[in-house]
Amino acid sequence: MSVLVYTENWDGKFKKLSFELVSYASGIAKMMNSTVTALSIGNVAQDELVKLGNFGANKIIEVKDDRLINLVNGAYSSIISQVAGKIGAKVVVLSHNNSGKALSPRVSVKLQAGLVSGVSALPASLDPFIVQKKAFTGKAFANVKVNSENKVLTLSQNSFKVVETGGSAEIETFTPGFTDNDFRTNVKDVTKITGKILLTDAETVVSGGRGMKGAEHWGTIEELAKLLGAATACSRPVSDEGWRPHEEHTGQTGKIIAPNLYIAAGISGAIQHLAGVSSSKCIVAINKDNEAPIFEAADYGVIGDVHQVLPALVDAVKAFKAEN
Repeated sequence: MSVLVYTENWDGKFKKLSFELVSYASGIAKMMNSTVTALSIGNVAQDELVKLGNFGANKIIEVKDDRLINLVNGAYSSIISQVAGKIGAKVVVLSHNNSGKALSPRVSVKLQAGLVSGVSALPASLDPFIVQKKAFTGKAFANVKVNSENKVLTLSQNSFKVVETGGSAEIETFTPGFTDNDFRTNVKDVTKITGKILLTDAETVVSGGRGMKGAEHWGTIEELAKLLGAATACSRPVSDEGWRPHEEHTGQTGKIIAPNLYIAAGISGAIQHLAGVSSSKCIVAINKDNEAPIFEAADYGVIGDVHQVLPALVDAVKAFKAEN
């Protein structure tokens, strides 16, 4: 009986998110006195697969099929369920990203498993099985008890420390059995944004709000983001005004993100916006209104005009880089 973790790849490469998932699954496996089996779907090179062993995977099962280049919910959920049955997995771990949110309900139905989405810590106990997740847009925690024998968990991004074990894993190829229903959805084309860091992948995000006073003032936001290797984001009023594209909108009605560092410049901090960024490990707020709600959620706050603070911050980062 092994803990199964689905490790998503991006163009044949794993990202920190995949290593975080394996580290989390390894933590559960230790509690259960069990092992970790990592599942990889798609074309991933052997030297990339073996990296998973360094984060706690004992075995890697790879599934390759030309029809699996793009995410097909029916086929992917069928593969995960079949592999879970093959290894006798009672716990299946996926990421709480778009892929995991799409796959986990299907997998839970196929395995007749209890589903807890967006978990943020290792189980508090195994019998009964109780695991923690955030609630009320990150303002509280809920301890969820799962009564079913099988469990499906989706892990919130950046909620668990990546742990290198120095271990290795054996690689096994698996050929699943498909039905016509598995491929009822036909992906015709996939258009990907290139040339910029995606919000959902970024570990650092620099975001601006109405305090920026117009699209023409966004140069310092973009310059700071470039210096920090960060993605750019904005609040909803900014995207509604057309100052920034809608794909940069973070919040309850936009993208939900959890970077290591979130810099909010000129953002008041409405509850709808905080709902999308409250899982950030560190929030730095810049606002001239010392009573802005964003300061209640921030780890660090700078009270001042963003048009003066941001250029000074850009200069400070440049000076630091020059010295190092």
